[in-house]
Amino acid sequence: MTASASPFDQYLDPVRHYLRQQHWDDVPAMNGHTFTVSPLAGGEYNLNYLLTSSTQKLVFRVNMASQIDRADQIVYEFKTLQLLQDSGVTPLPVFVDDSRSLIDRGISIMEYLPGNPLDYHLDLAGAARTLSIIHQLQIDEAKNHLIVEKQPLSLIFNECAGLLDGYFNSDLADRAIHSFLLEVKAWAESARAQEQYFLDDPWFCIVNTEINSANFIVNRARQSTHLIDWEMPRWGDPSTDLCHFCSPLTTLWKTDFRFSPEGLDFFIREYKQNIRSAHLQDTLAERMRRKFPFVLLRGISWSAMAWVAYQTGYQGMRNEDTWHKINQYMELDFMRSLFEPFMMVS
Repeated sequence: MTASASPFDQYLDPVRHYLRQQHWDDVPAMNGHTFTVSPLAGGEYNLNYLLTSSTQKLVFRVNMASQIDRADQIVYEFKTLQLLQDSGVTPLPVFVDDSRSLIDRGISIMEYLPGNPLDYHLDLAGAARTLSIIHQLQIDEAKNHLIVEKQPLSLIFNECAGLLDGYFNSDLADRAIHSFLLEVKAWAESARAQEQYFLDDPWFCIVNTEINSANFIVNRARQSTHLIDWEMPRWGDPSTDLCHFCSPLTTLWKTDFRFSPEGLDFFIREYKQNIRSAHLQDTLAERMRRKFPFVLLRGISWSAMAWVAYQTGYQGMRNEDTWHKINQYMELDFMRSLFEPFMMVS
């Protein structure tokens, strides 16, 4: 592997070598098949290759880093897909290997799902249905390996405090932005006392925690909407996913879409229509009201950390679209538009 090659190019031959050398006797989807390998998609943390045989297509995933600081990142993801495999709205897991013997990274293989990223103008009803299915899936407690959001607002706050330290301690930090983020952090430290609401009335389910349009695959011909990327799942409150989905930090990440009040009402109404629990229907608005500013804080804290990292000792895969978007999110007026509505009413 050469240092000048892209990560996709660097791992293309190692993936081919892995497919030739691995023993597939106990993996029916792989045994007896010859696959061609081509780059499919990748971000800062994973490389995805398309495996194509004469009869099927699969995704070969190479884990490059962990957003949640887990040495077993690829196994954590794979076990989550196993929990979700009866949902009908996530990729079916095929194989995982974290031995790093034939290849120097953890890898997994999963079902390939044809389609397109979610379009906020066309696919809100399908996304609402998919999330409702995931949030109502019954999980065997003995097999539940997921990180638990025991104190959901404190969990987010502590995560954000660590991310923000990278910005606060950087010589690159803008003075006005530094000052405003300190205000937001102080407000959030006080507001996290509202997590007592979630402790008094828990409603646990699988939550994805990073619901952006690119993590959905929509096949309108089949009328299907799948949620495909499971890097950071947790056992938590459904409001986590709903707030992430509706957050402008999410919708603007890959598109120019921002929810109108009418669009937000439509999405939540579609979600609630697919929820069997009357109690969750009745309490959903309050759950989202308390969670929303902390979801925004998580997105801005990550952006602040990444803004510094991209200009200093960043070791991951640099994405220019990501860098452009981070700079947009780090504009002071934009950050004020996110947080001041919450800070002014508390």
